Amino acid sequence: MSFENLLEELVKREQRALAMGGPEKLGARKAEGRLNARERVERLFDPGTFIESGMLAVSNRPEDRLTTPADGKVAGFGRINGREAAVVANDFTVKGASSAAINIKKLKHMKMVARKRGIALVFLGESTGARMPDVMGASSIGSKDDPVEYQRMREVPWAAAVLGHCYGSSAWYGSMSDFCVMRKGAIMAVSSPRLISMATGKAVDGEELGGWRVHAEQSGLVDQVVDTDEQAIEAIKQFLSYLPSHHMEAPPEYPVMSGSDDAIKDVMKLVPDASNQVYDMRKVVTCIVDRDSMFELKSRFGKTIVTALARLDGKSIGVIANNPLYKGGAIDADACQKVQSFMVLCDSFNIPLVLLVDQPGFLIGIEGERQGVTGKVMNWLNAMTLCSVPKISIILRKSYGLAVSNMGAGGNADEVCCWVTAEVSFMKPEFGARVVFGVSPEEPEKYQQAVAKMNKGSTPYDMAAIYTAQNVIDPRDTREYLKRTLQIHRMRLSNGVGEHLMRTWPTSF
Repeated sequence: MSFENLLEELVKREQRALAMGGPEKLGARKAEGRLNARERVERLFDPGTFIESGMLAVSNRPEDRLTTPADGKVAGFGRINGREAAVVANDFTVKGASSAAINIKKLKHMKMVARKRGIALVFLGESTGARMPDVMGASSIGSKDDPVEYQRMREVPWAAAVLGHCYGSSAWYGSMSDFCVMRKGAIMAVSSPRLISMATGKAVDGEELGGWRVHAEQSGLVDQVVDTDEQAIEAIKQFLSYLPSHHMEAPPEYPVMSGSDDAIKDVMKLVPDASNQVYDMRKVVTCIVDRDSMFELKSRFGKTIVTALARLDGKSIGVIANNPLYKGGAIDADACQKVQSFMVLCDSFNIPLVLLVDQPGFLIGIEGERQGVTGKVMNWLNAMTLCSVPKISIILRKSYGLAVSNMGAGGNADEVCCWVTAEVSFMKPEFGARVVFGVSPEEPEKYQQAVAKMNKGSTPYDMAAIYTAQNVIDPRDTREYLKRTLQIHRMRLSNGVGEHLMRTWPTSF
């Protein structure tokens, strides 16, 4: 065969791969306002940087070779804001992007290259699960010999988007990733509603099974929820901007936005004097960090605590902050799990932690005990001891009970600092008065005397006197205090790299 004929054959095969599932299926997606797999990849990477891996791969079943372009998964490498990254994008127009022998090889290859070369890996999920009948029988599903297929050692960041029906592997990798964004209308579950209905004999609604409300508000597996594919991909790009390409380097630095030092001057207008009055801690966070840099994770889950990536003086930080706007800031079981997940992320990728404290203790009651809150509280404290990145804790108003330690005091942070408004004790003095002295507000004089006794020794100066707090500051100095303190505590890391003691902690709850 001539050289020209050989080139024609290559072009023919490439065009077949680029056609994906055909014009009819691609047109239907476009009419629904959804991007196809190749459009998603194009939007993810910087223009002209994508190099595909496995374009000419097809099913290993002879009868399917002409109907499985790229075997339903588009994979390759490109640059995201100038940094190399890898991608696996499921092509739903080809057999529902179902997992089979060849495209699983492709996925494994991308994981291996990302790990070995130290680049982030992105999963753009939408699939029906395992391919039938390929996986039927012991010679297929029973013949696996890969015990580390789902192991996470967090050498590189993983980010995932749930962009349609995600069953099987697309659900596994969505749940395992360091960041998972979900488009409204998408579904993530072990199996499809149809299969579950057949197995149980009961009709199952997809949204109730694994819609965005389930995973953003109840399971906590989804970090952000968006309306479109485009927004999901932008969220992934923004998330990765806070992280290093691999665990052995510091996160990237960015120029500080102009005006970043202005908002902190009015921070006390956001925080009520009375400790029982609520406010939105997120507004305080935005005053402290660089302007427009706050990137909140799991905002709909465990709302009594805020977890967010941000920048301070152009450098990445992780923020853990009680939010009195919800349940008065009392820490519940969901908040415990949310914090552990966030500490794993920050410890694995060398991101210092800032804890902003205003909490009345743990949320007590029957529901919490049924959720195993005591175990989750202990897991959190264990995680604090393993988290090797710098931890700076600032007590804004109140901090009560064992949660004082969970939020950084008791030696659990490298530095503890109090605002002049801080109050630290075992419990709210009004409750202590009733428990210890047996008096109630119905006896005003005795009650006030008891409250005064229970309130002794709880000021920020009492914390500073015993050197449990290293500083007491004007709230308006918080940003400068953190900038300078983190300059010092980053020094103990080797080129900004921590010990990664939490890198094997489960990603999912």
